[in-house]
Amino acid sequence: MDAVLTCMVDEKLGPGELNAKLIQTVKEFTGCDGAVAFRSPSIALSYALKALDLSADSGIMISALAPSWQYHAVTSLGYKALVLDVAEETGLVTVEAIQNGIKEGGRLLLLHETMGILPDMESICALGIPVIEDISHSVGAVKKTSQEENSPQKTSADKKAGSFGVFSIMGLEEFDSVTGGGGAVLMAPGRREWIVLKNFVSNAPDTDILPDMNSALAWIQLKEFERNEAVRKSLFAVFQRSLMSGKNKTFVRDSDEGSTIWSFPVVLAGSFKDARQYASRKEIEIRLAYEKSVISLIDEESRSKYVHANSLYLRCVLFPLYPRLGSEAATKISKVLGTLP
Repeated sequence: MDAVLTCMVDEKLGPGELNAKLIQTVKEFTGCDGAVAFRSPSIALSYALKALDLSADSGIMISALAPSWQYHAVTSLGYKALVLDVAEETGLVTVEAIQNGIKEGGRLLLLHETMGILPDMESICALGIPVIEDISHSVGAVKKTSQEENSPQKTSADKKAGSFGVFSIMGLEEFDSVTGGGGAVLMAPGRREWIVLKNFVSNAPDTDILPDMNSALAWIQLKEFERNEAVRKSLFAVFQRSLMSGKNKTFVRDSDEGSTIWSFPVVLAGSFKDARQYASRKEIEIRLAYEKSVISLIDEESRSKYVHANSLYLRCVLFPLYPRLGSEAATKISKVLGTLP
């Protein structure tokens, strides 16, 4: 936290040295060619769309379980939001749903990689449409490509979250994996994409760029990411074992590097009301996982077309999982997960 305190003492709160440090660390961590830190994910998206020169009124496909800012940003920028249903076992949009979205006029996919789980990126990229990855939950995840299956060099074909799309957005909001208390980093994975993007951001006003105060907090979080992720994965494994003894379930994910741990989602067999009351009696607070997602903006009658997303919206909850949770709290949560109604 020294970096944050230094900002306050020196009164260097606007975009400056620590913003540059954050960008350098992002580049080293993700392997992207260039990046810019903005004050919000919506601002980051606006610059990505400028760089892509996507024509007005184009259809942009988003998940029904993506954070609601995506819908607001897409529509406020003059584009048509095409909302897609998800697979119930992962909470991710499927290739079939994307194909249907393309038939309805989708020209770009804004891909939210929910709960730190990476989808079938090779099949998605093979559809031939531009993809902007939202890696706010999945930063740090690694996808093993099909080349690796027949290769003796295990790491040669690994690709990180954020390296599949033309651009990627890493949110720095309160509940994102890496938080700066607000903001987002827009990344260009390759040289060609960065050259185009750089032309648009070189004259960006300071009011669009992330201040040093937020940059300092995000920089610290990213520097500590691997250590914190190891703790999160250890807790996740304990919680998952406990959950297996009950009647509820969690999402399907790669158990190794193919996913990162954002929280501990539980898909309830019963009602949220019953689960919340039971957990509350054990002094554990749970909340709906997708209460602020795109589907929450859709009227109840129209939600019926998003069968799986609507089911998860009503039945998927989050249990506390963070590096400084503590062994006493973790033990209490484990016991509740095994007996949850």
